[in-house]
Amino acid sequence: MKKMIMILLLGSLTLSLAACGNESAGPQQPTSTAQGQTTDSKGLTETPYQSIYKDSVFVGDSITEGLSFHDVLKEGNVLAGAGKTAEFALEDINELTERNPKQVFIQLGSDDILWPTDNPKEYSIQNYVKLIGLIKEKLPQTQITLLTVTPVTAEAVKQEPRYNNISDYNQGLKELAEKENIGFVDLSPLFTSGSDALYDSDGIHFKPEYYTKLLDLLKDQVK
Repeated sequence: MKKMIMILLLGSLTLSLAACGNESAGPQQPTSTAQGQTTDSKGLTETPYQSIYKDSVFVGDSITEGLSFHDVLKEGNVLAGAGKTAEFALEDINELTERNPKQVFIQLGSDDILWPTDNPKEYSIQNYVKLIGLIKEKLPQTQITLLTVTPVTAEAVKQEPRYNNISDYNQGLKELAEKENIGFVDLSPLFTSGSDALYDSDGIHFKPEYYTKLLDLLKDQVK
């Protein structure tokens, strides 16, 4: 009787081990990612915004640079830097051409209106025209959209009165977009009551929350 019990136990154990072996040898289940996330061609995780704007490039100054600084978009989708003006952006045309985006969003002007010249707006718009012309030449299939310069807080205006010229500068951008037959988006809807909470301590740059609101506003511009 004892011998029979031992045989039954050994048989049961053998069947269990075989089942485990077959289970481990089977296909692996895909690893799930957080809700709304996808993976790119290299298997790297993408946020919804990175996926939506994967074929876009944002050209601009330090305010635009916040998109990648705060990891809202990947660095490859942002071509910006502190102190960038429309004139300096002309130097990036080869890099932009190499990236070959479907959409280019341009947000320059925060530094342009501070440029030490007799008429900063006129000087900046002239360089904007050159930049747009080069993009049309190098990337004829690319959609171009101009974004308005973001306002600053009252305290920032007090520190730098030339920021009072932002509204006039933005009007110039709107007229330029109409003349060049390109896209134009007014960002003023983002700055309603309570929007001061979006600003960083200097009253000019922004916290990460601003950039998600920005990208939500621009979704309809992406083909």
